[in-house]
Amino acid sequence: MTIHKEGYTSIAIATILFGIINVLSFYFLSSSIPLLSLLIFIGTLGLLLFLISFFRIPKRQLTIQENAIVAPADGKVVVIEEVQADEYFTDRRMQVSIFMSPLNVHVNRNPVSGEVAYSQYHKGKYLVAWHPKSSTENERHSVVYRKDGKEILVKQIAGALAKRICNYLKPGQQVNQTDEMGFIKLGSRVDLLLPLDAKILVNIGDKPKGGVTVIATW
Repeated sequence: MTIHKEGYTSIAIATILFGIINVLSFYFLSSSIPLLSLLIFIGTLGLLLFLISFFRIPKRQLTIQENAIVAPADGKVVVIEEVQADEYFTDRRMQVSIFMSPLNVHVNRNPVSGEVAYSQYHKGKYLVAWHPKSSTENERHSVVYRKDGKEILVKQIAGALAKRICNYLKPGQQVNQTDEMGFIKLGSRVDLLLPLDAKILVNIGDKPKGGVTVIATW
């Protein structure tokens, strides 16, 4: 396991705060209220370890398949439905949405290899990630991948806690399946808009792993 670069600053600040709080706690409380000093140490250590785990990148055997669309994120499948596209596309698409809790790995990966045809950031609200309107009203970053004349759209969507979306892709860029495309801090959601003829291989409630689980084939 390694730590994602997006976490370096946050973890450094948290570690400094952890040290300051516990030095003060030890100095002022350890002799008079030792139990409180211990509880402060345990609580702050737990928060620091949680923060470190949030930015983790676990070692995995990633899935690279020519006709596969792999999960761009860890989480839980909460939506599988046909929708009318409202960005980039003008036709109907099959939407698959993955909800990412604060406990999930938050690295986002390219679901396919190909060319980045579109990459656009949108300011927005911070509705809870499972809200039906979060796909269109929340802060988000949309990316369209083009491969062999076919296109899919991936939306990184901020949630009530996630207020920073990182995306590393630019239009015209050639990308490889399962390479990093971005990161979302804290709980969030990722939507995929697929062609209607894509064969969906997951169900509501499934818990895919980013870069590993095949969401669909085309």
